[in-house]
Amino acid sequence: MATAVDEDATEFHEFFERHYAELARLAHLLTGEADAADDLAADAMVALWNRWDRVRGADHPVAYARGVVAHLVRSRIRSAVRERRRVALFWDRRSERVDDPDVPAVVDVRSALRVLPFRKRACVVLRHAFDLSERDTAQVLGVSVGTVKSQTSKGMAELQRVLGPGAASELAGRKA
Repeated sequence: MATAVDEDATEFHEFFERHYAELARLAHLLTGEADAADDLAADAMVALWNRWDRVRGADHPVAYARGVVAHLVRSRIRSAVRERRRVALFWDRRSERVDDPDVPAVVDVRSALRVLPFRKRACVVLRHAFDLSERDTAQVLGVSVGTVKSQTSKGMAELQRVLGPGAASELAGRKA
């Protein structure tokens, strides 16, 4: 005797077999990327399975599925645009010229920075080495300005403990 779960799984499997290729083609046409299309179609199918009762009850389940693919593509494109903006902002602010750095001090600072967790390290580097504002740093990292403030402060305090009392304040005044 088949259970409701078995019937759902069978029905979903049939839907998958009939429509997966079409959804992958739709994702490919929307993104222009074959590899991304397969991933997006698979992600859409997972989302559809998680909402199978709603999909099955829809007037047009295939249209519902297409809408899920379109939403996933839109989210992927928005993420890619945000990432490109972050990278562009980061590189646009980069200083091209370095005046004779104190090599041992740079090595010490780099070693100390590696000890910091990523977010603290990123905040300290973007704020002090690349001279980004709190707002620009927040935009690059995709966090709030408050997070940038607290992570920078905590990161600088940790650097001061590792490097000694004068080193962190010297770092804050120096451009890398």
